[in-house]
Amino acid sequence: MPNSGFTFRRVRESMIETLLNLGIKDFRVLDAMSQVPRHIFLDEAFWPRAYENRSLTISYGQTISQPYIVAKMTELLIAHTNSRGKVFERVLEIGSGCGYQSAVLSFFCEQVDAIERIKPLVQKSRENMSKLKINNVMFKFGDGYQDWDSSKKYDGILCAASPREYPKDLISILKKDAKLVLPVGGTSQKLNVIRKCENDEVEEIFYDEVSFVPMLAGTTDDGSDV
Repeated sequence: MPNSGFTFRRVRESMIETLLNLGIKDFRVLDAMSQVPRHIFLDEAFWPRAYENRSLTISYGQTISQPYIVAKMTELLIAHTNSRGKVFERVLEIGSGCGYQSAVLSFFCEQVDAIERIKPLVQKSRENMSKLKINNVMFKFGDGYQDWDSSKKYDGILCAASPREYPKDLISILKKDAKLVLPVGGTSQKLNVIRKCENDEVEEIFYDEVSFVPMLAGTTDDGSDV
């Protein structure tokens, strides 16, 4: 596929039509997805497939999620809001990979705190945000199970890797009525939305069957343990 704005614009519009057909209805999410050029998060060899509704490899045993999953998780995260623009002050993203989901979240948050355990992907994400002139995403090289700031309270948490059970500690850094959106499970995974209620009680709702890389503890300089 030639590197032409017109060509990418056409296939990006086709991607948005696909998302509509698959049930993504929040125009705010569709608008954000239409503005984020997915191909820049991929090696050039994958550009011809960049706007297909499929996950693609980004090296180090990781993948960029299919557009439907990015849109669905974003839609679930913001579903209880109804205004346009920055509906959240601060959101935590765990397992940020190459930064594609981070870029979409940047449309809805004053600040996105993103944690990634594979060091080269942290650097790649920062480069991608720089290309897009997105300056409200802060990437941290760290362990998603523990390297978040416990002194902060988040309007939402999105996790793009699957623990076998959701980390209960994450509830403590959510504001009341805020949501944790993440896949949960091993070989069989489901997309979960966990809302924080009164007295740190939670409401848990299960959605689509999904397939994510496992959420691993620790950090790695080269991705050799994945």
